[in-house]
Amino acid sequence: MELLDKLTVLADAAKYDVACTSCGVDREAKKGQLGNTTSAGICHTFSADGRCVTLLKVLMSNVCTYNCAYCVNRRSNDIPRATFSPRELAELTIGFYRRNYIEGLFLSSGVIGTPDYTTEQMCEAIRILREEYGFRGYIHAKAIPGTSDELLTRMGVSVDRMSINIEFPSEQSLKLLAPDKGRHAILKPMGFVRDGIKENRQDKRLSIVKRTRFSPGGQSTQMIIGASPESDYHILNLSASLYKKLELRRVFFSAYIPVNSNPLLPSASSVPLLREHRLYQADWLMRFYQFDVSEIIDEKDPFLDPLIDPKCNWALKHIDQFPADVNRVPYEMLLRIPGVGVRGAQRIVKARRERALRFDDLGKLNITLKRAKYFITCSGVFAQGVLFDPLAIYKNLTQEAQKRRFKGVLDGQLSLFSSQQDAAPQSGYPARSMVKSQSDTSLRLCYPADGAAASQDLRGGAVGRELALQS
Repeated sequence: MELLDKLTVLADAAKYDVACTSCGVDREAKKGQLGNTTSAGICHTFSADGRCVTLLKVLMSNVCTYNCAYCVNRRSNDIPRATFSPRELAELTIGFYRRNYIEGLFLSSGVIGTPDYTTEQMCEAIRILREEYGFRGYIHAKAIPGTSDELLTRMGVSVDRMSINIEFPSEQSLKLLAPDKGRHAILKPMGFVRDGIKENRQDKRLSIVKRTRFSPGGQSTQMIIGASPESDYHILNLSASLYKKLELRRVFFSAYIPVNSNPLLPSASSVPLLREHRLYQADWLMRFYQFDVSEIIDEKDPFLDPLIDPKCNWALKHIDQFPADVNRVPYEMLLRIPGVGVRGAQRIVKARRERALRFDDLGKLNITLKRAKYFITCSGVFAQGVLFDPLAIYKNLTQEAQKRRFKGVLDGQLSLFSSQQDAAPQSGYPARSMVKSQSDTSLRLCYPADGAAASQDLRGGAVGRELALQS
């Protein structure tokens, strides 16, 4: 098979791997070397200085000895197969770099025979890039579960970031849909990479001598959403444990895309992209907004609201903490106001030192007033036309979503309804309706599908628990 034919097959096979992340690494080329790496560089997006930064995202091989039910490259699928030799992949990467097509490499692979043999081939390709071509650009490699510690070390000192896919949120789903993979084979190398990164960080503190860096951009993982029955509550608790125990830089959520026919997989043709989006929003709150997972979701209501973002949902549940006066509340509370981001909160704190802020000022500070106006006051004054009532706020926030119908995201996945009969989304969420309780400051979320009044008081706090990962 010609090299470009291999590239066509293996680049297409890699499209299901998520790689859009900041590299977090700075590296300059010395004389005789090629390329460099900047921490602002990220895949398929724009860096801080406005450059579009791209990676060659490709598999070493789509030949695989495993037979995972959800994977297009599984052993039993009749598809074109191809495998790069290490030198072919290295020369292809350098050729693309010299033509200014790419700025780095994202490398994954199917399992060719054994995890160790596959990793050896990947490491050899990376060695040729680093040593023979002097390539100093960004390399992100996906380690194969079950790889030996020696090969993980060899890979870790050559790449900028490593990742190992956890695949599913529970061991039961992993056994059912990926019987060739095991929980221990995934978590053990993740723990090894974590320890290698920590040791490297400690060596840097103890000595000013330049040492070999082990995966300086950290590690990440990916889990498939929608192919197994786990709730958002389960998924977010697992993510929180991964951040805490394995010190991951990022957990990626990948909406299940049906590519195989299998009775174990969902039959729906729609992709739960909205659910993936809500999980990313909740994950962002945990990573950058000082939210605990128990504040975002609880076991009684285990799915995120599809119509409003998790931050608005939290604010409605804790309506007693609002309205918040932007001229008086502390920075920590500013972060919890819907429509106010980290930079927005910092700008408010800085600007209000000069004078009392008004709503016109907030617009100039790039605060998203279409959401924030329902939860804030400026020196005790509400925005014009705002009714501080939870039911009215929820209605206004969801009306916009229904009007826009989330084109390109919701179409074909969530029926935004005008009548109660159309209220059942197709993305794994139970149907909901809003009713007002006797108190003007509380709401209930009702699930009419089974006629039960499974309700939730939006004034109360969420109660959750952390699912611990055992090494």
